[in-house]
Amino acid sequence: MTDTPSYEAARDELADIVRKLEAGGGTLEESLKLWERGEELATIAQTWLDGARTRLDALRAEGPNASASDSASANDGVSPGAEQ
Repeated sequence: MTDTPSYEAARDELADIVRKLEAGGGTLEESLKLWERGEELATIAQTWLDGARTRLDALRAEGPNASASDSASANDGVSPGAEQ
């Protein structure tokens, strides 16, 4: 996958897939493809959440006296696929 969706986009697409699977009516092959895509999206969303947790932990470790510019640098490199 070359374009990683945002957390919100992954969450929304995953919710749509769940609705489709719950509604049924598709073929087994269609359901399997939806399930596989859902697994991919769940992994992407979890990666975003893990990155957010890492950023929050880093900000907490800096303490209340950290400057705003220091906090902004915590955004660097935190996205799905980035090594943490």
